Amino acid sequence: MALAHTILATLGNESYSGYDLWKKFSQTSKYYWQASQQQIYRELGKLEKEGAIASEIIPQEGRPDKKLYKITDKGIEILKTWSLEPAEPMAIREELLVKVIAAKLVPKSVILQEIKRHQQIHSQQLAEYKQIEQEKFADTSQLTFEQKCIYATLRCGIGYESYRIAWCEDTIALLSEASDN
Repeated sequence: MALAHTILATLGNESYSGYDLWKKFSQTSKYYWQASQQQIYRELGKLEKEGAIASEIIPQEGRPDKKLYKITDKGIEILKTWSLEPAEPMAIREELLVKVIAAKLVPKSVILQEIKRHQQIHSQQLAEYKQIEQEKFADTSQLTFEQKCIYATLRCGIGYESYRIAWCEDTIALLSEASDN
């Protein structure tokens, strides 16, 4: 998956300024795809050059003009073609796992503290996901297909965070009972 596909999917049927798109991207897409504001602006330029999005300049008083981006028919076709391709599972690139493998080089307390820190991070993220679920998806029988697709991604995030918390708990227990380095 490329950042371009994430931007096109985030734009959907709406028009956004680069800044507003970055804010929306940061609030929703951050859970599965991370990009800086600079990367998003750079990608918007590329998408506009290839005709996947179009921009409209909106004059503003006392401020610089606002440039709104909207997906074009070509952009929809690009996203549709990409959506029809098989999605390959992502390879795991987890720095914490490398640290666990190398943990014999540091005091046991160091790796246990780092795993506990990750457990806290995942617990906070899970709480955020659960709050979103409660606020926006309490009655799934009333959701549209599009809303159910969004909810499915949220459920994936809930499962992931739950798994990571359980892994941290299991690993803390396993390593705590091991003899020191």
